[in-house]
Amino acid sequence: MLRFKILLLLLTTLMQRAIRKNPKAAAHAQGQEITFQIQTANGEGRYYIVKNQRIRSHTGISDKADFTLTFSSAKKGFAVLSAKDSTGAFLSAVGSKDLIIKGDYAAVMWFQGLVAYL
Repeated sequence: MLRFKILLLLLTTLMQRAIRKNPKAAAHAQGQEITFQIQTANGEGRYYIVKNQRIRSHTGISDKADFTLTFSSAKKGFAVLSAKDSTGAFLSAVGSKDLIIKGDYAAVMWFQGLVAYL
């Protein structure tokens, strides 16, 4: 669980660094206002606010999230989010029901696009 929590915290820094240092990532984030959250089935997680090419994260759950990624466990969440082939791991987790996606799928695709720059 601790590794998952640390990864969620580091995700903020990694996304913000990508936006700051990569013009393509910055263009991808331009004009976006999205709130999303990543959590486990038992409700542990973080939510992220993207606005004005800045990303902030907070502990806990937001009731205003555009989408939610819910992993069956912290172990599965860590494995998927830290995988070398993130798209393959993401799709595999969805197929095996280790990842449940709720909300705006267009926003999820935007997130996947940003994560590709990490």
